[in-house]
Amino acid sequence: MPKGRRVNSSGEKSKKLLLEKAMELFSTYGYHETKISDIVKSANLTQPTFYLYFQSKESLYKDLNEEFQTNFFQLVQEDLDESTMVNDSLISNIEHLLVNVFTYFAENPYLTKIGFYDSEDSVELKKKFSEQVSKSLHEQKQAISSNVESLIVADSIVGAIERLTLTALLPKLREPKQLANDIVNIYFTNQQELVR
Repeated sequence: MPKGRRVNSSGEKSKKLLLEKAMELFSTYGYHETKISDIVKSANLTQPTFYLYFQSKESLYKDLNEEFQTNFFQLVQEDLDESTMVNDSLISNIEHLLVNVFTYFAENPYLTKIGFYDSEDSVELKKKFSEQVSKSLHEQKQAISSNVESLIVADSIVGAIERLTLTALLPKLREPKQLANDIVNIYFTNQQELVR
């Protein structure tokens, strides 16, 4: 029988606890203000335990950021792929995507703060997200006002997501579905009669 820790061993629990505490501390105090000693103290573990699972604070932060990006873009791509196969309106597809994005953010608030706001890659992530939304809007050009470029609409939707996540979603003032509906009403009210 191979040596090592079993899946549900205390080692797996320790690693999970370190990840949870690191996410919480990074999102609360920022990368530079969070030290490995803060993470292990919060997890009630030792620094040698930290180094069993992670090479450095930087590698842990990078892993968390990559986890956010992978999950986020998988969710977005699945929604956009699904929306091209569904004979539903663009507005319904955008609302569905927004509900899923806001739900993911609400379920992962610390990871969202790291990946969507704090990391150096967040600007590029939002740019890529905006380009994907723009492409979807452009493919169904008749659904949006012809005098507004689809990238401008997409950029402003991503900006709304960014702001409303901080001011309404994470403080639990609005639910994901409510926010998605609000954004759709703001951007597509005049087009709803045309599309539906």
